[in-house]
Amino acid sequence: MADHTASAALLEACIEAGIDYMFANLGSDHPPLVEALARAHAEGRPAPRLITCPNEMVALSAAHGHAQVSGRAQAVLVHVECGTQALGGAIHNAAKGRAPVLILAGASPFTQEGELPGSRNEFIQWIQDVFDQRGLVRGYMRYDNEIRSGRNLKQMIHRALQFAHSDPKGPVYLMAAREVLEEEVPPVAIDAARWRPLAPAGLAPSDAAEIAARLARAKRPLVVTSHLGRNPEAVPRLIALCRRLGIGVLDSVPSALNFPADDPLYQGSQWNEKVQNPALAEADLVLVIESDVPWIPQINRPSPDADIIHIDVDPLKEQMPLWYIGAVRSFRADAATALGQILAALETVSLAPAAIAERAERHAARHAARQAAIAARAEASGAITGDVLTARLRRHLDARTIVLSEGISHYQTILDQLCLTRPGSLFASGGGSLGWNGGAAIGVKLARPDHTVVALTGDGSYMFSVPSSVHWMARRYQTPFLQVIYNNRGWKSPKLSLLALHPEGFASRAEEIGVSFAPAPDYAAIAAAAGGAFAQRVTERAELDDAIARAFHAVRVEGRAAVLDVAVTPL
Repeated sequence: MADHTASAALLEACIEAGIDYMFANLGSDHPPLVEALARAHAEGRPAPRLITCPNEMVALSAAHGHAQVSGRAQAVLVHVECGTQALGGAIHNAAKGRAPVLILAGASPFTQEGELPGSRNEFIQWIQDVFDQRGLVRGYMRYDNEIRSGRNLKQMIHRALQFAHSDPKGPVYLMAAREVLEEEVPPVAIDAARWRPLAPAGLAPSDAAEIAARLARAKRPLVVTSHLGRNPEAVPRLIALCRRLGIGVLDSVPSALNFPADDPLYQGSQWNEKVQNPALAEADLVLVIESDVPWIPQINRPSPDADIIHIDVDPLKEQMPLWYIGAVRSFRADAATALGQILAALETVSLAPAAIAERAERHAARHAARQAAIAARAEASGAITGDVLTARLRRHLDARTIVLSEGISHYQTILDQLCLTRPGSLFASGGGSLGWNGGAAIGVKLARPDHTVVALTGDGSYMFSVPSSVHWMARRYQTPFLQVIYNNRGWKSPKLSLLALHPEGFASRAEEIGVSFAPAPDYAAIAAAAGGAFAQRVTERAELDDAIARAFHAVRVEGRAAVLDVAVTPL
């Protein structure tokens, strides 16, 4: 047995980098790592905890969720090119959601006659040998490379993670063949402090002063954001700026809590509604800060006379082939840093208290009217609607609850009715590939074991989440969470997309267009069978409050996952 292998060095590098978990779907390329893990445990040396993941989508979603609340990349271990492809939509979500994740993939051995330890000894190793394995995911990675020698493996790990944690953050991909992972190598000491991510970028002082002055003198300034709250430290700075100047805040397809929903300056969220947002329409200055899609120009856009200022860690949207918003000034800067600079610059700007008060009052009136309408929807009589369900769930949330939203056609309803106020209390995937919520809930619970995790999902995204794998993992690794299915009996969003383009077409009148899930599976029973979860289907409004209370009791007191399958207004 080798005294120190490249696999041992890999585990050491992960520990040095703060990686606690390795979400793994093992294959024939991983014996060197499995052996190194077993030896580390036997000898009492630190190593990441291996989390067995029967499905790769769940593995990467779990690492994604962990990173969203911890800010630290975790490792995902997959099997050659097959496992890499099986990561599927989770790769898209991690890239678009800017989640730092280290993906480690094996590769087919590159020798076949026993020339080196780890040489080919199974038929599958010829079939799984492809020309450009890294190319399968290169378009989504912040960095990708092949580890060709164990002698610089630790440096490669730290370099990859330096990319993952530097803005714009995102996943990184490394691959290595068995011969490399079996290689005996001398120990290498690494000073992790020398591999820190790049420091957050700020504005030039003159630019911060210009933005502060323009915000102060504008008649109707507005902030539009989508994911500023991914960094909870940015939220109080945005609150301070907006309250000081009476600026309204509009969420556009938010994937985090960016501004407290009960603040009078909060103007709500805009998703795919086919209406012009009034706050955006009247704005004469729009500060777009950390947003990939601040508006949909064909439907909802600022006035042609409005000036747009754009601040983002990725202002060019380098992975989006088509993107522009007509900004008069655009800056590459970290939101928290830039907002702190703008607040400091306000100290030298002349403010008009009467104008600021008038702005704030105007926003407060619109906010109050909006809140009244939201409250009325929550109390509407009749069947269970998404508003009714979400409002009843909100009664059970506390300061140690984290909500994961993948409600798709209920995205806005969930945000409206939860009315959350605490930074870090709400996350969506940030991407567009469904099935993130189940695995993400496991990752969040591992990172925050003292919190209640609630995953809100449509019936379509529930099936995409691979619930049999998710709930088996939740029981094995003691990560109980509540999963609530907004069951509208099919894919509502594709139907809405159809009606938006062909409102009077043949498909609009057809009974079956391929979006119905009838006859539906017993969604909750899947979780019960796979992981012993509390499971209940709710079809009557009178059952709702008791079912929700029992589900929260199962999670918080009994320590097991719970799934509520709630029949809401159908397609």
